[in-house]
Amino acid sequence: MADELIRIEVAYATPDRQVVIPVLVAVGATLEQGIKASGILEQFPEIDLATRKVGIFGQVCPPEKTVNAGDRIEIYRPLAQNPMDARRNRSK
Repeated sequence: MADELIRIEVAYATPDRQVVIPVLVAVGATLEQGIKASGILEQFPEIDLATRKVGIFGQVCPPEKTVNAGDRIEIYRPLAQNPMDARRNRSK
């Protein structure tokens, strides 16, 4: 019996560009496996999965979490400034 495949998306954005890559992965695949299968790491070599946070639909998750059909895996960039500090600076 062939492995069943599910469709997911892998998303990453820089200040200049947003990429969403649809990919088919085996049932039981993890976030990390989905990211690697998408080829996004070749497009953005600055992504280091050992240090970057990843998640599904805005919810931070560990890279070993299993994905479900229709999930959008997101790779998050570090914040340039703490959101609380940014709000304080804007209010001054």
